[in-house]
Amino acid sequence: MANIAGKKYSKEEAEAYLRSVVPKRISLFETIQNEQKLHRLSLPSETIKINVLPDGILKEGKKWNTSPFDVAKGISKNLASNSLICRVNGVLWDVHRPLEGNCELKFFTFDDDDGRDVFWHSSAHILGQSLEQIYGCKLCIGPCTSRGVDGFYYDAFYGDLGLNQEHFERIERGAKIAVLERQRFERIEVTKDQALEMFSDNPFKVEIINDLPEDEAITVYRCGPLVDLCRGPHIPNTSFVKAFCCLMASSVYWKGKRGRESLQRVYGVAFPDQNRLKQYKDDLEEAKRYDHRELGKKQELFFFHPLSPGSCFFLPHGTRVYNKLLEFIRNEYWDRGYEEVVTPNNFNMELWEKSGHAQNYKENIFVFEIEHQEFGQKPMNCPGHCVMFKHRVRSYRELPLRLADFGVLHCNEASGALSGLTRVRRFQQDDAHIFCTESQLSTRPEEKFVGELETWDKAEAALTEALNEFGQPWEVNEGDGAFYGPKIDISVKDAMRRKFQCATLQLDFQLPSRFDLSYTTEDEIRERPVMIHRAILGSVERMFAILLEHYKGKWPFWLSPRQAIVCPVSLRNLFPMHNGCGIRFMVLGTMLMLIAQMEPSAKRLQQPEWHNTTIS
Repeated sequence: MANIAGKKYSKEEAEAYLRSVVPKRISLFETIQNEQKLHRLSLPSETIKINVLPDGILKEGKKWNTSPFDVAKGISKNLASNSLICRVNGVLWDVHRPLEGNCELKFFTFDDDDGRDVFWHSSAHILGQSLEQIYGCKLCIGPCTSRGVDGFYYDAFYGDLGLNQEHFERIERGAKIAVLERQRFERIEVTKDQALEMFSDNPFKVEIINDLPEDEAITVYRCGPLVDLCRGPHIPNTSFVKAFCCLMASSVYWKGKRGRESLQRVYGVAFPDQNRLKQYKDDLEEAKRYDHRELGKKQELFFFHPLSPGSCFFLPHGTRVYNKLLEFIRNEYWDRGYEEVVTPNNFNMELWEKSGHAQNYKENIFVFEIEHQEFGQKPMNCPGHCVMFKHRVRSYRELPLRLADFGVLHCNEASGALSGLTRVRRFQQDDAHIFCTESQLSTRPEEKFVGELETWDKAEAALTEALNEFGQPWEVNEGDGAFYGPKIDISVKDAMRRKFQCATLQLDFQLPSRFDLSYTTEDEIRERPVMIHRAILGSVERMFAILLEHYKGKWPFWLSPRQAIVCPVSLRNLFPMHNGCGIRFMVLGTMLMLIAQMEPSAKRLQQPEWHNTTIS
């Protein structure tokens, strides 16, 4: 039997929890909600100006009274009925939450990334409601999954119960009840003391609340009987979720830390109509058929072994594809003035402390001790490149300096998170860093920055101008930058309509400052360079998997590990074919395979590893 905060958790306690705790939370929620409604009514209802994007429609409303939904209704019935969420001055906002001043307003539907993320986050609350009502579990966290992975999940503690697919039908029935009740998502702001009182019977929520900064606003949402600690925002009500499906369940540790409480994670997906769910399930079946792990076995490309979890063994054919990808990037580097370097794999932890990775990323670093000193295997190349930049005096004439590195990286992923080539511990990236002057960026701020916030704003301004000059559609993903600076993420879609974030570009004023980097200007003054982190493929292993599934194992000729096959009809043709065709293909740089088995040709060519190969 599991332990929570030193207490045993039994089935009887779970039922008692459901009978007593949930009504108490609802009562406290309603009390605070009524107080806040009365407070809003007492505030002066001033006229506010509302600019509705992207068309620039101008509307007027009343402060603390008019909601985005009211604005949408005043424009068109279709906009009001389809809008799931909005942004108010760039901040995600519930459509029924009153506006607080003059603003720019933009609405989103399920077809937008913001709309989809919020839709799935709200669906996670529906899932959490069903789980809590059926099993009396202690809910932990329930977000939407990261972009590119459809759906959501909810982690919860169930005592001795282990969930599996046999429980899913009942969970889905509970979710359907919530949907049919058209439960509205309601929001309140609470103090830390109120939040602790509301969730005093759930040690997981209490831990989350206690970890929050003292000055951070705390919000709580309710839908039906579920009252949950949540930043939000959410869709208007549960009826928008027309199709709901549980996908799988797995065991996870609280906060991903081994030794903490063991939780059950239930994954789900939901859509605004049944047709999309059917399409999703069809795509899922197709993805299973072309899973890169299965194709990798059939084509003898790679394998994994328990003696080195998360570290791939690339076989000769897989290594050819891997090297072709590296060769492709190397050719681009040659054309664009990059210089390839090699840097160490292991660094004293002093480096990671200076870079900030020890404070922000240490749980993902493989740490070990040598001669009573702590070392870490590099999870990324940027600090090493800073050391390389600083090892001698640099002149403005050397900038921009473009350093490319295919060095081996390691990330201490939990064993349960490992997944083929898409989530590994050992990998390589087409990693490069550009050291340049501010004048070599697309923009140069007029004044020097002071303080970390202004440093970040400066970097964001440079990226914004670069994207605007690029001329293609882009959008802000709030709060998704690396800890050392804002970034541009570029996503691609494969043949199965799945989205993958691959290429990334990050503008960094922080690491050059942390490492005290400088160059000599034309006036013999020491100046701080700007650092640009960039990768196009990202993880080569992950790109390998994406391409293998995208092409469904049918590699394009230039990437194919078996570009041509010699299939002699008899043994006497074996060596002449090898010496004749083989040499010609080698001169052309084409990978030639020789099928030496003396079986009928048709049977030999039916072997899956020869598929999509030019036959000689």
